[in-house]
Amino acid sequence: MKPRLNNWLDAVQLIAYLVGILWCVALLNHIQGYAFNQFGIYPRDMNALPGIFFWVLLHGDFTHLLMNTTPLFFLGFFVALRGPVLFFKITFTVWLLAGLCVWLGGRPAFHIGASGLVFGYFGFLLAVAIYERSLIDLAVASVTIFYYGGMFFGLLPTAPFVSWESHIAGMIMGVVAARIYGKDWVQAQKGP
Repeated sequence: MKPRLNNWLDAVQLIAYLVGILWCVALLNHIQGYAFNQFGIYPRDMNALPGIFFWVLLHGDFTHLLMNTTPLFFLGFFVALRGPVLFFKITFTVWLLAGLCVWLGGRPAFHIGASGLVFGYFGFLLAVAIYERSLIDLAVASVTIFYYGGMFFGLLPTAPFVSWESHIAGMIMGVVAARIYGKDWVQAQKGP
């Protein structure tokens, strides 16, 4: 079954909602002098454990959010093409489990930003192409690597203010999500 036009429009709408929420939170955070960033993940601090629910929503400034917006929209669109149910399952698997991994093993600093989710989508799109081996998934993975292959360098601890831990955790959880939910897409395409 080929994706219909409304599938494409639904995917754009889904990822646009997510990006819109991030920008609204960023505006409120800016107005409050970035006070919300204290609700990010601070590893191994029990009081900061709820940060695993908020870290993706918070950014250091508009430049930080802008750097995450384009890859989030591009990669998230391809994930959203799988439909809203799988999009939410994949998003929350990466969001929460990567956040928990950062809380367990990250450096003692506040970890915020959607880049962990971006890396999760990146890992998902690459891994699902390997697991499913469909022509469409291989094409999407090829385009993803062509445009965003440089993201692999984001897995390295190159800058002290960049949460490479969230990048690694996000990518790993994206691969895990591909393993768990990849076959759901194949079954949905076959129909009843």
